Amino acid sequence: MAGKEPLLGTLKACVLGLQASGSDTVTDDSPHVTPLCDILEMILRKGLRSGALGMKRRDYWHWIEDLPQHDSCGRLSYLSVMVEKTNACPKLLTAQGRGRYFLRMALNGKSLVTTIQHLQHTCKLLERYDPSMSVLGNEDFMEPFLCLLLVASQSNFSLDLQNSSFLDESWILPVCTIYQTVPCRELGMVLRYLEGRVFVIQVLPDSQAEVDEVVLAGDVIDEINGVSMRNAYNGQAGNILNKLKGEPLIFRLIRWRRKDGELFRPLIPYIKIVQEKMPTFQLQQEHRSQESGEQQPQLEGRLMYALQYLGQAQLGTFGGKEVLDMGITKVRNQNCPPQDVLFDIREIEIVVQEKSSNEVS
Repeated sequence: MAGKEPLLGTLKACVLGLQASGSDTVTDDSPHVTPLCDILEMILRKGLRSGALGMKRRDYWHWIEDLPQHDSCGRLSYLSVMVEKTNACPKLLTAQGRGRYFLRMALNGKSLVTTIQHLQHTCKLLERYDPSMSVLGNEDFMEPFLCLLLVASQSNFSLDLQNSSFLDESWILPVCTIYQTVPCRELGMVLRYLEGRVFVIQVLPDSQAEVDEVVLAGDVIDEINGVSMRNAYNGQAGNILNKLKGEPLIFRLIRWRRKDGELFRPLIPYIKIVQEKMPTFQLQQEHRSQESGEQQPQLEGRLMYALQYLGQAQLGTFGGKEVLDMGITKVRNQNCPPQDVLFDIREIEIVVQEKSSNEVS
């Protein structure tokens, strides 16, 4: 009878595809991840009854969230932790997003099978599924479903849980990148807030952001120094940057395009609104140096970075990155005139060379 449920047939094809890929570790780059998550969600939703009087729409996340409360034997501590982590994620605003985040976490932790098994033995929650329409509420379908989950759990999933800002809207994940930059007065990114997201609509010419060649107009700021910008209020990013002025910055960026060069589809509605409000706005394809064909200087095959030299400070012979802040403050307090230099990173040393005279500092 289980073979008559088409969703189980589709799940079987996804699981077999995972096995056939032969990958030791399954990451978000795997073409099988999104279809697998999508079909799992369909199965978890099928036959799910509405709330009392049909007024409240339930999603599978609601019974997952309630499951630890029905733990009479104290064996669901791991599930409680997972639920807490999901609820604490600031990038998730909906039950759909939280359910998807939980599924990805459960795949990473090989805990999806035990979660479903505990549901199977929690009658009060299992009653939320219509036995005539669902997989989870039907005993004949539950057994093959669990078998397929066991096979899937043999794969080692390593999915990026930080990449979750669009799970409320889509299973399709964007490309994310980290942008680290040195302390400066102005970064040179023009921002626009749109429905709780922070868009970079322009990278100003000759600014620090342009020199760093990481950010492109159209990218979305996901985090600033670990602070999520999901559901940001107008001016929030600017306020954070003002508080961090003079300190190293680490941005987590969501790229406007995917690895294949195509526009990240969940961004399309946002981009259309931006273009309506700013007809001159264009998605930035390349950094300015690439557009103009400028060649970055090289030495013996190594890239030379054009920077401004502000001075030096002695920090001793011990310490890690925690001494950087102290060193930055010391150099800034010297108030030395900046010098244009070329920064050469070698295997065991760093060489700073004056741009005008080629003299090594």
